[in-house]
Amino acid sequence: MKKHNFYAGPSILPQFTLDETVSAIRDFAGTGLSLLEISHRSKQFVAVMDEATAMFKELLNIPEGYSVIFLGGGASLQFCMVPFNLMNKKAGFLVTGEWATKAHKEAKNFGEAVEVASSKDKNFSYIPKNFNVPKDLDYFHITTNNTIYGTQLRKDLDVGVPLVADMSSDIFCRPLDVSKYALIYGGAQKNLAPAGVTFVIIRNDILGKVDRKIPTMLNYQTHIDKGSMFNTPPVMPVFSALQTLKWLKAQGGVAAMEKINKHKAELLYAEIDRNPYFKGTVEKEDRSWMNICFVMSDEHKALEQEFLDFATSKGMVGIKGHRSVGGFRASTYNALPLESVKALIDTMKEFEKMKS
Repeated sequence: MKKHNFYAGPSILPQFTLDETVSAIRDFAGTGLSLLEISHRSKQFVAVMDEATAMFKELLNIPEGYSVIFLGGGASLQFCMVPFNLMNKKAGFLVTGEWATKAHKEAKNFGEAVEVASSKDKNFSYIPKNFNVPKDLDYFHITTNNTIYGTQLRKDLDVGVPLVADMSSDIFCRPLDVSKYALIYGGAQKNLAPAGVTFVIIRNDILGKVDRKIPTMLNYQTHIDKGSMFNTPPVMPVFSALQTLKWLKAQGGVAAMEKINKHKAELLYAEIDRNPYFKGTVEKEDRSWMNICFVMSDEHKALEQEFLDFATSKGMVGIKGHRSVGGFRASTYNALPLESVKALIDTMKEFEKMKS
């Protein structure tokens, strides 16, 4: 039976990425050595790092004056590194979910961390609108996609202060105007690569403005100056990320992915809204294209486990909702084929027919 992988992260990767990584694990770049045992200083891997950096810049149309680096520690380390490097006195936060909350909490260790707006009042079921960003902030932090609750911000904000964005789960899902951001970061294990590498896109002139002394490993400038090679980088995830970037380019780039992602999401949301056994959990205008969350309708709540078991029997993998919210979550990242979305829809329809 074919498996349809809806895990939220680590998550589905393009078959091209898997195949190329497996091949390189056996013999990397004709060296006779495995990717897992090659020196990160070898000319073959340095070429991988350089190409991955260049393809990031190409696919996202990153303007001059920005650097792209690859780090370890996941997005959670960035919750610390961002304020360490950018926060002199005060930063603002748009609190829209679990990860935004954690970023806000961590920043409190470095200065005044202001909650500019939050959707916690309605269990993070919407993206706040019409909020005013104070002009005395060192930066304003947003989380563009919320994997647990299923909301997404799909526009590039104009806020009048340096804008920082956690794009762990929706990078490359749509075109970006990178010039509107001072820094973009994300763990790669949701929409780009295996767990272990974190990407950071930094506008160079935002650095060097804090008064505190920054530890060498936590200083962005360290990694920019050393081309992400100050310490041993996560070699295999960087290689896999490059393969995904190649795959993305072959699909037509992020503009093409935006159309595909929109179509996949619209199909699944339409079924959620139509099927009397299910209902959505967030405001329709803020629904995520990457993490589609839904629950059983009120009159059918008792059937949650039965549907989960049924869907599992049909090859649906990873659709159980996050433990903190329950229900279901279908993560429809770039690499998830339309076929899998249609298979889930068919499963929902079959369940409805079976129970009606």
